[in-house]
Amino acid sequence: MQEIKFDDAIDRIRARDPRYPRDAYLFVREALDFTQKLISRENRGLVRHVTGQELLQGIRKFAIEQFGPMAATVLDEWSIKECQDFGNIVFNMVEIGLLARTDKDSREDFENAYDFTEAFRKPFLPEAKAMERHPVAAPKK
Repeated sequence: MQEIKFDDAIDRIRARDPRYPRDAYLFVREALDFTQKLISRENRGLVRHVTGQELLQGIRKFAIEQFGPMAATVLDEWSIKECQDFGNIVFNMVEIGLLARTDKDSREDFENAYDFTEAFRKPFLPEAKAMERHPVAAPKK
C-alpha cells in the first residue's frame, strides 16, 4: 500500500466532506498521538489500539491542555459541537487510509460520550458560578 501524505489526504477528505477545517483534522491526529502516549505510559510502554471512548477522553484532556478556557470556543469555530463530530473526523480519516480501525470500532463509539459544556467550560468556571449550578446545602444549626 502506498503511503498517503497527510496534507493530500485531508484535501481529498475535505473535497468530499467540507464540514470541518484542516485544523480540526490536525488536532484530532495530535490528540490521538497524545492519547496513545497516555495509554502507553499506563501500560508500561505497550502500544495498542485506542478505542473511540479512550480517544474521546484523550481529546478532552488534550483540548484543555492546548487551549485552556478557550477549548470550547476553538472547537465551536471548527464546527465541532458534540462528540459525534470527532467520530465523523476519525472515520473520514479511516475511510481514506490515514487511520486504522478494528471490527469493533464504529461511529456509535463517539455518540453522547460527554456534554461539551461539562467537559470544556465547567473546569474553568469560577467557584461561585459552579456553586450556583450545583448548590451545596447549608450546614444545619
